[in-house]
Amino acid sequence: MWFLRSTLVAASLASLAFTAPMIDPEDLPRQPSTVSARAWDAGGTMEYDIQFCNNSETALLGEALDDMSILATHAKDHILRFGHSSDFYIKYFGNASTGEPAGWFDKIVNGDKTGVLFRCDDPDNNCRLEGWGGHWRGENGSDETVICEYSFTNRWPLAGLCGYGYTVAGSENTAYFASDLIHRVYHTDKLGEGVVGHYADTYDECLELAMDSPEEAVRNSATLRYFALDVYAYDIAAPGQGCTGEAAAAEAEDHGHDHDSHDMSSSSSVPASSSSTAMSSSTALAVSTTESTGMSMTASAASECHTHSDGEVHCA
Repeated sequence: MWFLRSTLVAASLASLAFTAPMIDPEDLPRQPSTVSARAWDAGGTMEYDIQFCNNSETALLGEALDDMSILATHAKDHILRFGHSSDFYIKYFGNASTGEPAGWFDKIVNGDKTGVLFRCDDPDNNCRLEGWGGHWRGENGSDETVICEYSFTNRWPLAGLCGYGYTVAGSENTAYFASDLIHRVYHTDKLGEGVVGHYADTYDECLELAMDSPEEAVRNSATLRYFALDVYAYDIAAPGQGCTGEAAAAEAEDHGHDHDSHDMSSSSSVPASSSSTAMSSSTALAVSTTESTGMSMTASAASECHTHSDGEVHCA
């Protein structure tokens, strides 16, 4: 009898198991989430703004800005990979911490670019000066850069690095559009923060700065460009060989400088008023010079001059 009852109960439970409806977990009611998703970086700008340029200028400038990002990214990656074990790093930055130059390069690529503007309409009438490649607008627009026609017709693409007879040490570090733009973006308040400046200019001066004042070398505009060009040439353009070359036998005081007319503060058309920032100048002068940089003179950049706030005239 006991066995019969147990069998009936088991059969009944089995029957219920087969007939009970199955509930899909997706059909169960859910508590509303108290946390709403939001874009933490909303409002930021990752692209450089180009305005007042024609279609050709916009295309060329866009490609040059892409090249600038490639150049800056590789410079940062080289630092992160090799650090102080890199002869290039020691050469340009001495024993300084790797964090600052890596950060300056990263800011070009990944920093917020809201308000940073490149334009081609020459509102300050400085592109009329012979050989003027462009300028930072200074008090008229501290995050604005004017690019003149000269840059579109004379700057070289990054793909040609180590071509045209170019060497890092013996040629202008603004001959390539990408490196020229690195210089220009560091003039802006947004990306240079008034910290990246002109502590040394020529190749030899930059090497001396690395030994004597590495804390300035890591924020020196010319040093950052020389380093980026040198490591890209050695790692990418001509792997294992590069095109460092040698500095010119005698660098005249006003020659071999990488910065050009955009160093001036364009608070008015030439002559411009002085600015308190490290990279601005009190006046803008067009000075015609002739120099040999080891590049093919049919393609080399014409002289570009500007005046610093201390009255010193530099030409590149």
